Parts: sequence; C-alpha cells; structure tokens
Amino acid sequence: MNIFRILGDVSHLLAIIILLVKIHRSKSCAGISGKSQILFALVFTTRYLDLFTTFISLYNTVMKVIFLICAYVTVYMIYVKFRKTFDSENDSFRLEFLLVPVTGLSFLENHSFTPLEILWTFSIYLESVAILPQLFMISKTGEAETITTHYLFFLGLYRALYIANWVWRYHTEKFYDQIAVVSGVVQTIFYCDFFYLYVTKGR
Repeated sequence: MNIFRILGDVSHLLAIIILLVKIHRSKSCAGISGKSQILFALVFTTRYLDLFTTFISLYNTVMKVIFLICAYVTVYMIYVKFRKTFDSENDSFRLEFLLVPVTGLSFLENHSFTPLEILWTFSIYLESVAILPQLFMISKTGEAETITTHYLFFLGLYRALYIANWVWRYHTEKFYDQIAVVSGVVQTIFYCDFFYLYVTKGR
C-alpha cells in the first residue's frame, strides 16, 4: 500500500458515490449510460471472485464488497427503480464490440491459464474500455450534466493515481504488471478524450 493507491481507491469510491447520490436526489438517471454501469458491475464481479478464496487484508475485503454493492445498486436504480428516466435511445453502444475482443484477449494474454486468472485478466481489459458507452452517449447527445462530469473526472483521477502507484511500486519494489499497466494507460487515454469533449462542448 502507498499514498497513490489509497488516494486512487478513495477517488474511485467518491466517483461512484457521486453518481449514486445524483440518481437518488434527482430521482433520475438521465445522461447516465446504463451499459457502462453494467460493464463496471461485470468488472467487479469477475475481479473480486478471490473474495471466496483469498484474504489479503480487512481494507482490501471491505473495499471490494463496497464496490460490488455500489455497482449493482447503480444498475438496479437505472434499470428498475428509475427506468422511466433512462435514455435508452442514446445509450446505444454495441456491447458485443467490447465483450468479444476483451474475452478473446483474456484467453490469449494472461499470467496463467486458470479460471480465476483469466477472469481477473478479463476484468482488467474490460475496465479499460467500460467507460466507452458513457463517452459515446455524451458525444451523441452533445451534452453532459455537471454531476456526470464530476463522476467522470474522479474516475479519470483514479486511473491517473493508479499509474502513479505503479510507477512508485516499480521504483520501490521493482514490481511491474504489464497487463494492468498497459490497460490502465489505455483507460486513462479514454478519459483524456472525455476532457477533450468537456472542453470543446464548453461545459
């Protein structure tokens, strides 16, 4: 653990809380991509299966459980509780364009060919592209609510802090995970695209 990892986790959690509070207070999920939230729920589910096999620390376990609960509560709010406010017409990104190549890549490029390791690798690759339906929705509608941009900002900050975490770990521990680092950099580039949209749309 280091300060970049902790701040990254806090930023990630804050992004999710911002989104949940926004939906709860406004009783609307307008402007939010349900497809991106489904992908994030799938990311957490496939990544945190080790909850049943490995105990790392209380912090690790609690954070994993919180992320899982928040992810599924978000999906429930979008598709069940406030489904009448969901903009399905503009949330039209084809998920198979992400799921098929990510699945294939997780079988071809992983640390070890075991079920849990393949699923963990799948979650890393999928997280790097899970935000694309949300970005596609923003580019399609040409607008994003302020609260949604806050959500995306903290998600982008989370990824940037994790890159700093990897640099720190390489410098202090000589630890380097190519799959996580490359996927994280790709994901951060997509958030840079969001900031480009944010500036050009004048938000």
